[in-house]
Amino acid sequence: MSVAVHVVDHPLIADSLTRVRAKDTPNALFRQELERIGTLLIAEATKGLPTGSVSVETPLTTTLGRQLSSQPVVVPVLRAGLGFLHAAQDLLPNADVGFIGVARDEETHQPKPYVNKLPESLAGRQVIVLDPMLATGGSLAHTCHLLLERGATGTIIVVCVLAAPEGIELLRNEGLELAVYTAALDERLNEQAFIVPGLGDAGDRQFGSPA
Repeated sequence: MSVAVHVVDHPLIADSLTRVRAKDTPNALFRQELERIGTLLIAEATKGLPTGSVSVETPLTTTLGRQLSSQPVVVPVLRAGLGFLHAAQDLLPNADVGFIGVARDEETHQPKPYVNKLPESLAGRQVIVLDPMLATGGSLAHTCHLLLERGATGTIIVVCVLAAPEGIELLRNEGLELAVYTAALDERLNEQAFIVPGLGDAGDRQFGSPA
């Protein structure tokens, strides 16, 4: 088991990341730039999906094309993961979508699950988890264990905007097989378990504070 971290170095990602980090970026622009990052990260994360040859009739002749051998399952972690969902569905319009809802206890920083809507079986399916902030790693570890309970095998792909070293370490200690694609590996977590330098609360900055 291993956790491979891929920091995607792309000028368009860097450009958008600068705007989503800025505290004065309004929510509407934040959502737009977050989706832009998600599109580019998901495109990179899915480069290894298996394809097969198919015959295609063009207006002029018959040729060979390639298409996905099977459709993946996309799992956004609520709420923040919804910011990547539109990008994922644009790139993978036939993918199934599951939902995991995990809130963070602000005192203990531990995950508090509240939604579990997954396909009955994930056997033989590539699973792609959308979780923009990999901070402590607790929510993501909880999500991945639920996926394994539903029969997920092989490497689970994780797409996030930012990751903290502490979260990566926790995932490695959990013995998970993950490929993490992120725009940046940040410095650390602060005392409140927020990523530093980070971008704040990705859910609140997309949708507003629920309080």
